[in-house]
Amino acid sequence: MTYINQTKKINVGGILIEYEGEDSGIGLLFASKAAIQIFIGPFAGAIIDRVGYDLPMMFGLTIMFFSTLLFAIGKSYGLLFFARSLQGVGSAFADTGGLSMIADRYTEEAERSKALGIALAFISFGCLVAPPFGGILYQFCGKAVPFVILAFVCLFDGILLLLIMRPMKAKQVEEGYVRPQGTPMWRLLIDPHIACCAGALVVANVSLAFLEPTISKWMNDTMDAAEWQQGMIWLPAFFPHVFGVVLTVKFQKKFPEWTWALAGIGLALEGIACFFVPFCTNYFVLMIPISVICFGIALIDTALLPMLGFIVDKKYVSVYGSVYAIADISYCAAYAIGPVVAGHIVETLGFTALNMSVAIISLGYAPALYYLKDMHAYMPYDEDKNIGDGGGVLMGDPPMKEYQTIALQETTRIENGYEEKYNPQETNFDHPQPPVTNNANPFKNQSANNPFRN
Repeated sequence: MTYINQTKKINVGGILIEYEGEDSGIGLLFASKAAIQIFIGPFAGAIIDRVGYDLPMMFGLTIMFFSTLLFAIGKSYGLLFFARSLQGVGSAFADTGGLSMIADRYTEEAERSKALGIALAFISFGCLVAPPFGGILYQFCGKAVPFVILAFVCLFDGILLLLIMRPMKAKQVEEGYVRPQGTPMWRLLIDPHIACCAGALVVANVSLAFLEPTISKWMNDTMDAAEWQQGMIWLPAFFPHVFGVVLTVKFQKKFPEWTWALAGIGLALEGIACFFVPFCTNYFVLMIPISVICFGIALIDTALLPMLGFIVDKKYVSVYGSVYAIADISYCAAYAIGPVVAGHIVETLGFTALNMSVAIISLGYAPALYYLKDMHAYMPYDEDKNIGDGGGVLMGDPPMKEYQTIALQETTRIENGYEEKYNPQETNFDHPQPPVTNNANPFKNQSANNPFRN
């Protein structure tokens, strides 16, 4: 599969496109975006934490607009590689900024899960519908048309961002809003709960990252699938993916403490489905495990993305740029190694070994999500100190001196025909002050030996 020194020229719509080593070159082209996105992600997260979400999102959409236009006019592999890498820069800012903005605007856990679920549904729509959409437009309209359409989608998204965010930004300035300082990414990375979620996101997307660049050739070799079938195999999986998003959102609303279990089930379903993929000999039968894989990914992503925001709310400052940069890096890590590693495994061990490897990894990591089971019962550090952990105040301890005074309101009480008044004053529980009484009852405060005392 190493043809890197060979040059292949194809005339498409009157445009001469050069492919320098088609198989290896396309694999590197796919992986370049994810690799660049991993490198830019930490910087994007830090910038978003510092300046907010709107400017980085606009920067990312602008970069994606121009890089997509470069794809439309690109004639050489070098220019296409540069455009693909530039897309990684734009996606790092746009993706992280979008997820962070959703987490920031929807602070209630159920609403945040619903909003992130909608975002994930549209992400899946782009990933699963793009192959047939691009293939049809490429065949009937030429190479440039799909990229021009996508460029104008970026432009339209940028206009919407300006219209929506400008009034909100003006209101924040008017109210004197000061953005709190976010937690550094390195500190979030070493948090075991965040690391567990990030690892699950990597493993969950490994299956797609390994299958997407290899399944077309396998379908052609084993079931003689046509090109349109190779592109359409992912489209039916969009519907179970959306169903998985809706199911997870409803489940989280009723049982938020069991979110970890739902993500573990999704990872196990992915592993089981990967076992069956290489044994499918029919195009329509193959749709079943592919749909199960996408359903499992929906469970994992929709469960763990809100969980990352919840962890930050519980343990750190509620600023989300860095934590969702970690999520974006987790996705990209799978897609950066997927095209390269999957091709090597298929070449040396075969397509069946590739799927068995993914299945073992998915099933092996699923029990690790049990570590997240106590996250909803986690009590922040400051509250722990107040309850008593060796350095705080125990619940049964008496109140400290500065809290031993209370203010009494002036009251009037009638007892045995005499009027008694209490003046407003501060009273110390250790040394209570006697009430101030009038002279209407001269015997009220006499000693017990007073013969006139009732």
